Amino acid sequence: MCSYQSHVSLCFKKRTHTCGELRKSHIGRRVTLLGWISSLRDHGGIFFINLRDRYGVTQVVVDKRELIDRVKRWRSEFIIEVTGEVRERPPDAINPNMATGEIEVLADDVHLLAEAKVPPFVIADDVKVRPELRLRYRYLDLRRPAVQRNIILRATVVREIRRYLDEHGFIEIETPILAKSTPEGARDFLVPSRNFPGKFYALAQSPQLYKQLLMVAGFDRYYQLAKCLRDEDPRKDRQPEFTQVDLEMSFVTEEDVFELVEGLMSHLWKTVLGVELESPFVRMTYREAMERFGTDKPDMRFGYELRDVTPIAKASDFRIFKQADKVVALLWQDELSRKEIEELETIAKEAGVGGLAFMRVKDGTIAGGVSKYFSEELQKGLLKLLDVRGDGTILMTAGDWKPTLEAMGAVRSKLIERLDPPNEYKFVWVTDFPIVEKTDTGYEPVHHIFSMPKRLDFEHPENMVGHVYDLVLNGVELGSGSIRAHKREIQEKLLEIIGLTKQQMEERFGFLLEALEYGAPPHGGIALGLERLVGEMVGDRHIPNFIAFPKTTTGLGLMEGIPGEVTPEQLQELHIKIEKPKQ
Repeated sequence: MCSYQSHVSLCFKKRTHTCGELRKSHIGRRVTLLGWISSLRDHGGIFFINLRDRYGVTQVVVDKRELIDRVKRWRSEFIIEVTGEVRERPPDAINPNMATGEIEVLADDVHLLAEAKVPPFVIADDVKVRPELRLRYRYLDLRRPAVQRNIILRATVVREIRRYLDEHGFIEIETPILAKSTPEGARDFLVPSRNFPGKFYALAQSPQLYKQLLMVAGFDRYYQLAKCLRDEDPRKDRQPEFTQVDLEMSFVTEEDVFELVEGLMSHLWKTVLGVELESPFVRMTYREAMERFGTDKPDMRFGYELRDVTPIAKASDFRIFKQADKVVALLWQDELSRKEIEELETIAKEAGVGGLAFMRVKDGTIAGGVSKYFSEELQKGLLKLLDVRGDGTILMTAGDWKPTLEAMGAVRSKLIERLDPPNEYKFVWVTDFPIVEKTDTGYEPVHHIFSMPKRLDFEHPENMVGHVYDLVLNGVELGSGSIRAHKREIQEKLLEIIGLTKQQMEERFGFLLEALEYGAPPHGGIALGLERLVGEMVGDRHIPNFIAFPKTTTGLGLMEGIPGEVTPEQLQELHIKIEKPKQ
């Protein structure tokens, strides 16, 4: 039998309601609440407690002398049990910012269930906390209502994804986490085998090969909330492990994939946010996206499109423009200071061009910067081409096609950060990506090398465009997919282009190539980043906010203290010897 006489109760009553549930309709009812003390205030011998759980906050009033003797020793984050009667708050005490703000619970019994040390930061949404401290005490950070709302939102989105895909005939199938090392653009996390010394598993970077095998197996429509693990170099807002909504279908075209995914997005926005999306989504080729926005992830909420001014620029006396393959311009409808232009030039140079030229427009006249190299006739042509209708600044970059466009795209992205984004969702499908691009050492896949070319041209692989597509929302890539190469001879040719020998093909992808010889249907699909998708729904681009226990960008788990060392015995079992780096 439980005793409530001890300092901390060893048992508790059954909770009748949550801390976010009580309303005026409950007035007069006797209730039991359990939760954390969010705040405790002494108002002249009467104590007010804000009691919190994940459902909300309820105000508790303690005015009995025998209870006050207990309560006055308590503090925030203690877990307590409260039993009492729901009553209406006085009109001047109603809190419109709380869902339970019209009522309070007058306690006739309270008990302490668990004490708590003073937390390293206040458990509140408006508190400023260093990210490292939040991650070190993530279990406390997760108590904050805003953080909990993110995790709950993610769970809601996952539930609706499953509902939609289940209703459209998809089967949820788990694929292995321990997989073969087949690098897909990032380093693999390797797992040594104890039973097979010197051999390794790899943690799957994605289910790409397995989902193709499921199509060969005849499952027709597959999906999975798949864990992806990649040992990437530190990059802003990247995580070494994340979740993707992975799906694959047999006997489909790009249009089938687009229709299904647009339906999924519309379902999510409608059921979760109550927002109707316009469909079909905008579509543009990779080349068009680069020419208009300088990126394959265009933010369609703003104007400020790039313009090809190569003919006019080459006719000028500016030597760099005359020698360039490509010259692009961006009209910014505001005057930029010299310092601002220099900051933008640094961004352009980092993207691969030699510099950033400018001219200023005032009262329909061009002046300053490189304007002296342009004749009056060329200046008029430039104003007409850029459709100048007021004052502003013309920015220009020059060089080879891709770096020139990417440099101006980076400048555009920086500039539109100054603007207040409209409250809208602008989806776009970017299609027709090149299969490969040429590098100093050969060819590399633009996406991955398992995509079907639209036209086979193995003699000039850089000219091959693929059935490859990205879904972009407000300048963020939500996901990427393709129609796959389902014939062995085509897949082998693609692997050969990126430099793999027959032996290397067999070692890395032999099981897939063999499967393609046993009746592989035409198939395709897409993988959507779950955390990124949820974040874009609410306008939060910080991916760790939607992961319960994230790591730092360098892959550290500050809470657990990982990665950590293991014992010599464990290393011996794995036949591994650690060599310390030379000083």
